[in-house]
Amino acid sequence: MEYITLNNGLKMPIVGTGTNTYGKENNEYNAALTNEIPELISALELGYRSIDAAIVYRNEELVGRVLAESTVPREELFITTKVPGNEEYISSKEATRAAIDNSLINFQTDYLDLLLIHFPIEDKGQLKNTWEVFEEYYEAGKLKAIGVSNFGKEHLEELKEFAKVKPAVNQIQINLTEPNQDLLAVLKEEGIAPVAWGPMKAEAHQKEVLDEIGESYKKSGAQVLLKYQIQRGVIVIPKSHNRENQASNLDFFDFELSAEDMKKIETL
Repeated sequence: MEYITLNNGLKMPIVGTGTNTYGKENNEYNAALTNEIPELISALELGYRSIDAAIVYRNEELVGRVLAESTVPREELFITTKVPGNEEYISSKEATRAAIDNSLINFQTDYLDLLLIHFPIEDKGQLKNTWEVFEEYYEAGKLKAIGVSNFGKEHLEELKEFAKVKPAVNQIQINLTEPNQDLLAVLKEEGIAPVAWGPMKAEAHQKEVLDEIGESYKKSGAQVLLKYQIQRGVIVIPKSHNRENQASNLDFFDFELSAEDMKKIETL
């Protein structure tokens, strides 16, 4: 595994697994929970250590149980979860504290590696209160890093007005259909690590080019795309319910894309 060093010195695996449809009927986001997550068990067996979760996924407790019952030591895991911008969780500092405390209970741990605000909070007072609680838990050691998700430049500027702790990451959509190049440039300038959700999305014509590039490296187009992202410093959170695909999504550390191929992908 390779790692990215966040702006507070914490090392985060450069690839992790998403969990938003894990443990749900027919692998559907809004479906009922099944009480079983074989996909997460296989991911852990294959070597995934960064686990990306969220309160709105409704399966924190289930994910936490599997992690607690696994043979992987807690210190090897990197657990991320997210607090949604719903009134239930941000109406007051007490509500935000209750949300974080409940996540700690769900994951059966006394600290989380990374906690994110899941979506921008439009009310500036609520944003300030929420971030101050994040900072409070960060200073107490219950959160090893804090950050945001789906924040644009304007949201980051607003946060900067009062934040004492700079966000360590911004988890945003980064793929060939939504490259987000301008925001990536902002994050680089600010020293905030980009984390890509949906990193493997691509149109059919783009996939053809990726497959062609992959032939020379004896890699799949999907592996080429993931390599492209991490080679330019983007942390990726792919997700699969298939063990073979999970394994494939980790099998890209043994080659380097040429500058020419990097440029070719960028222009897609």
